[in-house]
Amino acid sequence: EIMLCYPGTIAILYYRLAHSLHRLGAPFLARLISDIGHSLTGIDIHPGAQIGGSFFIDHGTGVVIGETAIIGQRVRLYQHVTLGAKRFPADDKGVLIKGVPRHPVVEDDVVIYAGATILGRITIGAGSTIGGNVWLTQSVPPGSNVSQAQMRND
Repeated sequence: EIMLCYPGTIAILYYRLAHSLHRLGAPFLARLISDIGHSLTGIDIHPGAQIGGSFFIDHGTGVVIGETAIIGQRVRLYQHVTLGAKRFPADDKGVLIKGVPRHPVVEDDVVIYAGATILGRITIGAGSTIGGNVWLTQSVPPGSNVSQAQMRND
């Protein structure tokens, strides 16, 4: 049931195959398989991303993981999480430079809740929790708990 009905598990299976092909020097085939997984699940994982074991995506629709993202062990993501780039660097002629690390590093044992957007080459320290709908563009140390600002009713 899990292998057939859970989109997060299905997306990870497609990613693992696509990542292997990407590392073997077959980027077109890797992107094709990645796109099939995206079409089936609504989860977009670039085959160049580096993802550790025991990775879990719960629900998953709308998850985006960029090409240079690095994800550690035992990381959990919920739906609509983006691990993206702030911008694509360009050379002095305006030509985009590919392959430059521009996506987040998520260390081991991190939980990222629904709707969080994490942008740029920042690090989410091990054991951190990132709350739902958080917009994050700065690194956080291990053990952090990041949530939206609370409104005061004085």
